[in-house]
Amino acid sequence: MDDEKQIQNSTSESLYYHDSEELNEPSAENNSLHRGLKARQISMIALGGAVGTGLIIGSGTALTRGGPLGIFLGYGFVGFVCYLVMVGLGEMAAYLPHSKGFAGYSTRFVDPALGFALGWNYLLKYLIVTPNNINAAGVVVTYWAGGRKVPTEAWMVIFIVFIALVNLLGVRVFGEMEFWFSSIKVISLIGLLLMGIIIDLGGNPKHDRIGFRYWQHPNGPMGHYLLSVVKNEHLSIFLGFWATLTNALFAYIGTELIGVTVGEAQNPRRNIPIAIRRTFFRILVFYVGGVFVIGLVVPSTDTSLFTANKSKTGAAASPFVVATTLVGIRVLNHVINAAILIFVMSAANSDLYIGSRTLYGLAVEGKAPRIFSHVNRNGVPYPALILCTAFCALVFLNVSSSSAKGQIRLFMPFFPYLIVVCSIRMVGPIHDFFFLSNLSRRLPRFVNLVSTFGAITWMCIAYSHISFMRALKAQGKSRDSLPYKAPFQPFGSWFALISTSIIVFFKGFDSFMPFKVDTFLTSYIGLPVFACLYLGYKFFYRTKQIPAEKVDLVTGLKAIDDAEERFLLEEKAKGPQSFVGRLWDSL
Repeated sequence: MDDEKQIQNSTSESLYYHDSEELNEPSAENNSLHRGLKARQISMIALGGAVGTGLIIGSGTALTRGGPLGIFLGYGFVGFVCYLVMVGLGEMAAYLPHSKGFAGYSTRFVDPALGFALGWNYLLKYLIVTPNNINAAGVVVTYWAGGRKVPTEAWMVIFIVFIALVNLLGVRVFGEMEFWFSSIKVISLIGLLLMGIIIDLGGNPKHDRIGFRYWQHPNGPMGHYLLSVVKNEHLSIFLGFWATLTNALFAYIGTELIGVTVGEAQNPRRNIPIAIRRTFFRILVFYVGGVFVIGLVVPSTDTSLFTANKSKTGAAASPFVVATTLVGIRVLNHVINAAILIFVMSAANSDLYIGSRTLYGLAVEGKAPRIFSHVNRNGVPYPALILCTAFCALVFLNVSSSSAKGQIRLFMPFFPYLIVVCSIRMVGPIHDFFFLSNLSRRLPRFVNLVSTFGAITWMCIAYSHISFMRALKAQGKSRDSLPYKAPFQPFGSWFALISTSIIVFFKGFDSFMPFKVDTFLTSYIGLPVFACLYLGYKFFYRTKQIPAEKVDLVTGLKAIDDAEERFLLEEKAKGPQSFVGRLWDSL
């Protein structure tokens, strides 16, 4: 322990650096990850992690609060902030593509305490998100009569086993599976966008050309949020716009997971920047374009939209279904429900992957038990995967008491663990947050909590990039020599850091109008948790922020260059790719 403290106290040696660990190359001992993710898979994984219920369901809440123009501006602004965070992350990841994720960049470029807090903050997020998405998938299936004939807990077992097996088979299988999941997402979203445009232009059973009618009537382009409380129309319009920022933040969060995949990416210095550029423009089109279309075809004050956000489950909670209902289109609700199921299953699959890799990265750094750094012959950190999969058992708290009795006998070997999770069920607000059977009623609380964890991650990434740029300048290294140079810097990262901080600080304003304990806790609980992690590690190990001139910009680079050269030589030895092969890998 004293040796570890001594290492952590050193400003010039902030990490245990080993070239083999930095590279994550397969070794004889099978003690590192495998670089098996191709550019198209990385791009789709990042897209799949970011596109989900935040658009297809959560946008309905944002529309009722901000109106069609408010939601368009809110998603556009946060999308720009997301872009600035991504390009900063891309610059660091292309320069140093290691297995420790962005927590490793915070450790190396800022302070080991920040890396510790960021890593565990991100892990906590995915220990929460994964079972939540499994539970959501079970709820979505029950939208169909056939799905209700099978016990909910049986669906949950099926879903948990499925994502665990996909992750256990290795990164190549996971990458290909997620590629197809995300491809279906993209096709579904394109179909929904085209459907909305066609409905708006009059291609609907009522032959009603809507145009920008809902931007004018009944409320105008902006929403009126909490008007009965604040008693001021202009203030309620501003609050409505501000409320859309939280929903937009939740919608975009997940894009940064590309920083977790760099340790398993082929030719990362080329593929990571490509994936970042592609991912942003796709998300920009789907999200900003998606909410624009929603604002065209669904009035923000329509009672069916309020019903969808408060009392229905599955597809009925989607504003796209509200749009089809308003113009008399039937059957499509089942197609949209199937899309939602794919969305949440893809999210659960990638969430389990991110959680296991985040825990693995912490273990490699010595910030988690060393056992979680072990991998199998497929390059899968199986102890980390087992622990993250175990947390999926939280979904079994959302079953009837009779079923619970049988499950207690089944899970008797895990009795200590069950005591902990069952205690959660006894606390009403916490249980309701995680396990409300109504997906859309649980979503606002889920948005509050996850957006806080995600925003903290964005802020840490932005600050790590600022410190990285300072170190380059202090050590006389030009950013022009980097494999990828982020645009709009250094102002971009500062803008992202400040903007995200302001959104996080004020995002729980409605919990005071009037004061609601559950909303307040889910809005802000992430901040003290992160502070405790950061300060606790800092005081225990007495770490200091690393001066710019002492930041290590060298360790591991030669090994990365050598691995990249070997990969290119291997690809060249295989001979030229066919046109179809080049097209497939460029998707």
